[in-house]
Amino acid sequence: MAASLLVGAFVLKIYGISVPVLRVAGGLIVAVSGWKLLNEGSTKTLEETPTAERKADYTGHAFYPLTLPLTTGPGTIAVMVSLGLSRAAYSDYAQDLSFVLSGLLATVVIAAAIYVCFAFSDWVERVLGHAGTDIAVRLSAFILFCLGVQIIWTGASDLLGCIGSSCAPPPHQ
Repeated sequence: MAASLLVGAFVLKIYGISVPVLRVAGGLIVAVSGWKLLNEGSTKTLEETPTAERKADYTGHAFYPLTLPLTTGPGTIAVMVSLGLSRAAYSDYAQDLSFVLSGLLATVVIAAAIYVCFAFSDWVERVLGHAGTDIAVRLSAFILFCLGVQIIWTGASDLLGCIGSSCAPPPHQ
């Protein structure tokens, strides 16, 4: 997340990707993730458990571009890059340093919150039970889907506003 925040804007400039396009792509990924989770719920298929006759085949899962960490996928990376782009607006070194430090602090806080959620997930599942966990997962998935649609809407609105003009970021001076 920190790398996306700090160097994401540079990568976008290299490839010539505008912020509205980044928002639409990131929103699509977030919305699709929410939709899949909404339809799957918290249940896991029995096919995921390897049997004695059939060993687990992990070769198909060897590399996930942009989604290697479990909780930091393309949607998170798109949001962090988008936030990093707002850093380019600062011309003062003190403001830029303040932005970077606050962004890194926010990243650490999010990582700590994820750790706490993972550490106590078994306890929460025991308290809620199977049905309660499934309801909580589906509600969270619906909110995730709505967030993805909102990000898409914001990016698409920006893209539609750019018709007839260039949406490319201004050249860095």
